[in-house]
Amino acid sequence: MSNITKRPNVRPTMPNFSSGPCPKRPGWDVSALNGALTGRSHRSRLGREKIEQVLSQSRKILKLPADYQIGITPASDTGAFELALWNLLGQRGVDVLAWESFGKGWVVDIVDQLKIEDTNVFDASYGELPDLSQVNFDRDVIFTWNGTTSGVRVPDGDWIPLDRSGLTICDATSAVFAMDLPWEKLDVVTYSWQKAMGGEGQHGVVIFSPSAIKRLNSYTPSRPLPKIFRLKSKNKVNDSFFDGATINTPSMLCVEDALDGLDWAEKIGGLDTLLSRSDSNLAVLSDWVSESENVEFLARSRDIRSNTSVCLNICAPWFLELNVQDKAKAVKVITNILEEEEVAYDIESYREAPPGLRIWAGATVESEDIRILTGWIDWAISKARNEFNL
Repeated sequence: MSNITKRPNVRPTMPNFSSGPCPKRPGWDVSALNGALTGRSHRSRLGREKIEQVLSQSRKILKLPADYQIGITPASDTGAFELALWNLLGQRGVDVLAWESFGKGWVVDIVDQLKIEDTNVFDASYGELPDLSQVNFDRDVIFTWNGTTSGVRVPDGDWIPLDRSGLTICDATSAVFAMDLPWEKLDVVTYSWQKAMGGEGQHGVVIFSPSAIKRLNSYTPSRPLPKIFRLKSKNKVNDSFFDGATINTPSMLCVEDALDGLDWAEKIGGLDTLLSRSDSNLAVLSDWVSESENVEFLARSRDIRSNTSVCLNICAPWFLELNVQDKAKAVKVITNILEEEEVAYDIESYREAPPGLRIWAGATVESEDIRILTGWIDWAISKARNEFNL
């Protein structure tokens, strides 16, 4: 048995690397919520102004086209994406792409819950992408831009034509504010405050292109819609939804927290800086992986690697000797060591993914903290080896 890697003596300034809810912006503390309109109605003038400010700042930072509409939904990204599926699907056939847990969850919803009979499913295992050339854009196309539980993203929007008959409906919750989205290629985009900007949970955001709005106005599905999914009044989209009139009551604490994150994003330079920070964090991890004998990317192809939810296999020789159950136990030992040292919290891979590590590298994380973390991971992996007498 080789000696344990030397224990580092410097800890990250911020040990939060969870992929959801994600780390707060640098320097955040609870005083950021002092301006929250608690105890007041979200329908009051001030309450409505706060919500409208979230929408307008989000639109500005994301550089949305002027004719795209944006609204706030209940139930996080899941609620936003379900709202889109329940309102829009059924007019034509559907192609669904899935390569990780959440994408596969949308397959279940479309096939088993909405029961869209004309559905094609293109899937791939963790670490891979389906063949994007199979997609038929005369149909509605459902996909995640970034697979949060696999660390695999689509490389770009080149595979999506500008001239298409169907809608592209994209779950981008771990991509927005961190990856360059080609809005003209996307008809519906959903995300939540709790991902890339580190906001508090509960609320989702849905963005509609003019084509998606046209579908909403011209198509009424035969299925009954739960109240929290209803966007139409008298067979027409209720435009007030896009002006801050939320479907249900939002938390004004969460609204204030979202505004704090957006203010920070604007102060540091907006979207370009957010993307650059995420890319820089991935570069630190890439440099480490290229030198380390302990870890490798779950996504083997460089052009599909996420720069937010970075997923890693452990490839230390002793770890590879373990069976799947013991690998899962070993990952727990490693992550417990890091948590006890107050170095990293919540970096175990998603429960349905292969045993490994998942590190959030979005813009709210500092590159120096990522660099410090890598040394601790190497140390924890070598220390965990003793637990298995290998």
